[in-house]
Amino acid sequence: MWCELVLNGIGGRSIAEAMECLSIREFQLWSAYRAKRGSLNVGGRMDAAAGMLAALFVNANKKPGSTPFKPADFIPYADAEPISLEEAMKQW
Repeated sequence: MWCELVLNGIGGRSIAEAMECLSIREFQLWSAYRAKRGSLNVGGRMDAAAGMLAALFVNANKKPGSTPFKPADFIPYADAEPISLEEAMKQW
């Protein structure tokens, strides 16, 4: 987590500087933000936004009754969503 903060310009230019400058409360707030909103990486966030826009556009112009697309369908290297236990049991 410290590496990600420093690489995104939060807290300082090194991990040691960030650990010295950020309070534990600030670190906890950034951790909570990351857990809720995802990576702090600007490139990844832009890819997610582009995937969301692409899915919105395609779903608005698709044929009625066809399966809707998800933003992950337009981000080929994104991690797949975990499946539930019931879905896993059906696949076996």
